[in-house]
Amino acid sequence: MDKPIILIAEPEVCVRRSLTRKLRQQGYEIHEYSHQSNLLHAMDMQKSDLIILGTVDHEMSEVLSAAKEIRHIHNDIPIILIVENGSEELAVAALRAGISDYYKKPIKFPQLLSAIRNLLDSQKNGTLKLSGEVSSNGYAHLIGQSAAMQAVKKGMAKISGADSAVLITGETGTGKSLVAQLLHKNSPRQDKPFIQVNSAAIPENLLESELFGFERGAFTGAVTGQPGKFELANGGTLLLDEIGELSLQAQAKILHALESHEIYRLGGRHPIHINVRLLSATNQDPEKLIAERKFRKDLFYRLNVARIHLPPLRERKEDIPLLLDHYIQLGNRRFGLNVQGLSEAALKFLLHYEWPGNVRELKNLIEACFINLPSAETTELELPAWYIQKIEEIEHKSIDEREQLLRALFTTNWNVSQAAAKLHWSRMTVYRKMKRHQIVRPDNNHRETC
Repeated sequence: MDKPIILIAEPEVCVRRSLTRKLRQQGYEIHEYSHQSNLLHAMDMQKSDLIILGTVDHEMSEVLSAAKEIRHIHNDIPIILIVENGSEELAVAALRAGISDYYKKPIKFPQLLSAIRNLLDSQKNGTLKLSGEVSSNGYAHLIGQSAAMQAVKKGMAKISGADSAVLITGETGTGKSLVAQLLHKNSPRQDKPFIQVNSAAIPENLLESELFGFERGAFTGAVTGQPGKFELANGGTLLLDEIGELSLQAQAKILHALESHEIYRLGGRHPIHINVRLLSATNQDPEKLIAERKFRKDLFYRLNVARIHLPPLRERKEDIPLLLDHYIQLGNRRFGLNVQGLSEAALKFLLHYEWPGNVRELKNLIEACFINLPSAETTELELPAWYIQKIEEIEHKSIDEREQLLRALFTTNWNVSQAAAKLHWSRMTVYRKMKRHQIVRPDNNHRETC
């Protein structure tokens, strides 16, 4: 099998040699150049599967122009940018230039290698611009190249082949239902039914008949018998969404069905054998529900054989460009337009905003932008007025936030983990806010030497 070919243009000799050495150790064929202009000339003769553009700060505009030129001619080749100093403005400019991903020096090679593998796999499968739609090809269609999403995909790949129960946790709008569908599509049960139940949407007095079905005459109006969701999913997969909303009585009946592998229809006298893989999802903390005596511990142990936690969008903002590209493409197809992207001001907001509604909120925002387009010829989306107000609120809040963050860092002697615990944030949130507020720790990182 031919080795993937990677072209590297990096002006710093030490960085270029280190990149070349480590990528060759991974089995890639490497062609290196000291400047992006040399790479552009070589591309007419040299085949490539991926391009890495390195730069120093004073040459940033030239490198971004080179990326635009490459993207104009070769729309399907992934481009990774390596920079000295990252910023929100650079992220916006890189997105507009067609950059697939970018990293700061000194390079963290595990993350870079993971991104390279993912981009090459996506290109091979014809899915460089990732989609959120369910596909039997694997998990590349779950949008995200961040370390957090790579961990989710690796976990899913291990879990899907097993027939164990899976508990999916995460905030509202993070994509728990999509993960459940992908687990089913990539399991031995993929040709069998996938049935989804929203536990919070079913009234308590109807839940038993909804899950287990009912016989004729079981209650007034039951003129014919009906199978429940467990029966409909027989041989396949059943997703119980929002399990944290189930009553203790409903939990007991579900536990009995899982332990006995049989159910009784409402009004029925004979057991019905079931063979169902159960997936469950919740936006609540199940351990906290158990501590509050709102969830049965024995049922939790049944559901939590394997577990997947989906990170909130605010902790994986590097995935926003991919999500944005996907939803703009969907909007173009839906509305028959040819929008290229968002305005620079709108892009800055996307990378700044905390996204309490997660991916679902981003999707709805892009749809609102399409609806509010002033004309069919518009190539850039602008934010609705009600979102502009949120920008002003965030900017006002950021003044106090910077002081709060600095105080936590100083009192913990710049220990990020302790500062995060003090502020009740994640470590990634602390790092992101340090970058936003231009807070630099006193000790500087040293670059790798030749």
